[in-house]
Amino acid sequence: MKKRIPAFILAGFMALSLAACGTTPASTAPPPASQPAALSAAPSGEKVVIKFAAQGDSTPATQAVLDAFNASQDQYTAEWMDMTNDSGAMREQLITSLKAGSADYDVVSLDVVWAGEFAAAGYIDPIDTYMKDAGLSVSQFNAGSMASGKYSAKQYVLPFFPDLGILYFRKDIVSAEDAAKLESGDYTYADLQAMAEQYKGQEGTTDGFVYQSSQYEGLVCNANEFTGNWQDIKGGLEEMKAMTDSANTPADILNYTEGETANSFIKGQSVFSRNWPYQWGSVKAEGTITQEQVGIAPLPNGGSVGGWLLAMNKNSANKEGAWELMKFIATEEGQKIMSTQGGYLPGFNATLEDADVVAGNEMLGMPGFQNAMTTTIARPVSAEYSKVSDALQQAIYKYLSGSADIDTTVTAVEDALKG
Repeated sequence: MKKRIPAFILAGFMALSLAACGTTPASTAPPPASQPAALSAAPSGEKVVIKFAAQGDSTPATQAVLDAFNASQDQYTAEWMDMTNDSGAMREQLITSLKAGSADYDVVSLDVVWAGEFAAAGYIDPIDTYMKDAGLSVSQFNAGSMASGKYSAKQYVLPFFPDLGILYFRKDIVSAEDAAKLESGDYTYADLQAMAEQYKGQEGTTDGFVYQSSQYEGLVCNANEFTGNWQDIKGGLEEMKAMTDSANTPADILNYTEGETANSFIKGQSVFSRNWPYQWGSVKAEGTITQEQVGIAPLPNGGSVGGWLLAMNKNSANKEGAWELMKFIATEEGQKIMSTQGGYLPGFNATLEDADVVAGNEMLGMPGFQNAMTTTIARPVSAEYSKVSDALQQAIYKYLSGSADIDTTVTAVEDALKG
């Protein structure tokens, strides 16, 4: 991810950046639980400064949400520490600071696959006590985002803004009955396989279903979805293999990334497509089909989550203020600002029902997309995500390409997930 830009425009490119995430942290021992630190003293009449480390924003949203927080406060004032727009470089910059025990930042923005690493290394504080005292529960927030920041039975993050895998389908081809089934999420990959076979070839299409199967991070996201968050590794991978080998997918599906997937669908070649929300904008901007021909649905077992999270620097001298900022950004008022002024997807579930938010993002007005937002799933949460991802990619790609059997693959995947 090079810039934090509206999720519905280029959210898919966020996913591409995650392949580079997750190098070995300084320590893999779970950090001890900590209590809220005492507030640092500030000169009489002055507000305590809370420093927020986040990437640059091409929209007004981040500054607007900080301005709103500051206007609501008589004790704290938030300052935006504008980080590099290169996510890999940002990660290294944060690690360098936090590993040294620096209190330069109070709240940090993290890519979803960094949270396990930062928690394991002791760079960020768990927030369970803060949530309890504020009357907040995990269920109030985007499920996949919250699961991405749960490590060693402790919660470390709140959502900044999520991204998610979804199913696109040609509603001018699919029957009304099947469209309703898809939008409800009450279907299986076997059902999708049958629909792909049934509808392939109609309205000039050449393929039934396209998705990401090349050996890169996108393969982990798709395998996560097929296996139901790794709950049915053997069954899910066998369904993925059956889809790969079927006549319903392109012959070169094992080379498909987000780009090939989007191009196939927006050019009218495929009936079904698994991709990120950015593809909706691509249909309008570049498609030979129109948005009126397109429907959106949740994936059968939930969509892999992407996007960014909020966490508290363990060494912050202003933890109460850091929590107040995190809470403000991640709950209804802050998430409404992020969505209406930046086009970001809300991570606080109640915001999905806000009339202004829905009016400002046409995808949020679609029942299928609303359902998808409530069924997101996390990728593996690990102290060494990069190693886990690489091992999963290699094992699963070998199986899909026919060079490994299912039992060998299941063992390799189970071993990788232990990392």
